[in-house]
Amino acid sequence: MQDFVNKLWYPKADTHLGFKVVKWLLSPLSLLFWLITYIRSVLFTCGLKKVVSLPVPVIIVGNITVGGSGKTPTVIYLIELLRRQGFKPGVVSRGYGVKFEGVKRVEPLMGADLVGDEPAMIVARTQVPMVIGSDRVSAAQALIQAYDVDIIISDDGLQHYRLARDIELLILDGERRFGNELLLPAGPLRESTDRQQHVDFIIVNGEAHDGEFPMILEPTRFVPVSASSQQVFDPYKPAVAIAGIANPERFFTTLRDANVPLIKTKAFEDHQIFSLKALMEVTKMAPLLMTEKDAVKCRDFAKENWWYLAVDAKLTDNFDQLLMNKIHQVMAVKQGN
Repeated sequence: MQDFVNKLWYPKADTHLGFKVVKWLLSPLSLLFWLITYIRSVLFTCGLKKVVSLPVPVIIVGNITVGGSGKTPTVIYLIELLRRQGFKPGVVSRGYGVKFEGVKRVEPLMGADLVGDEPAMIVARTQVPMVIGSDRVSAAQALIQAYDVDIIISDDGLQHYRLARDIELLILDGERRFGNELLLPAGPLRESTDRQQHVDFIIVNGEAHDGEFPMILEPTRFVPVSASSQQVFDPYKPAVAIAGIANPERFFTTLRDANVPLIKTKAFEDHQIFSLKALMEVTKMAPLLMTEKDAVKCRDFAKENWWYLAVDAKLTDNFDQLLMNKIHQVMAVKQGN
């Protein structure tokens, strides 16, 4: 299904006629989706729907397309940047695929089945205070009450307008960008491309255009998925690679660019739930490589010869300076200075 959707939303020049027909059949639903999202945004703009402001700065990290664009590495980058600048950041997120009432704190050893793969990954990597919940306002208020935080990062919260935002970061995939530029379900857009005109920063995972800030996801090291593993990764030994992310081919390309010999690759659905049996059928005892987001879902049953590739987001000094200037401006206003 994901492969079909990708071909529909991100067509190439030689796209089959059948995909074009499906796109136009879905266009009326896209028009309805646009109408609903437009009315909703107007209700918040006009004050008919309540927007809740917080006493600390709120940074929104999101996108207007469905699927991965590099939001999670960006959130981790911001956590580390803010800490270096003396801030005490906290994070709120939805907790995709997890059902629970109200809000929930994310602890470092919690599994993805309890909090979602991205929150589990963020907290495992950074130990940042984090609260998840479908209502970002309730999650943010609980975060402030439970932890000593002075700035909040909202992961994937661009369309959650009830939470007042001070700074918006729009993250784009430099290869896919806006795809066919149609709204759901005919295209990948959650909002019109005009939305990019109203954010503070546009960060592009890849080649950036004028007015955008380039971000590089830099591979750093291969880490054992199992905490008890003592095996050292051998970059010359053929391995199997899997990826349950929105754009699996990006991960496989990264491995090939690093000259890692691959026996085969296997793409899964984004947010795929893994089992030992299913992965053993793929690997046949060969070394297994995966993304860090997938690894948090495999920690409890990982074999000794499974590794994930850790990547770090890299942004420019100019972006860092402009963002910090904006944050200090926001703090001055909130403190009444």
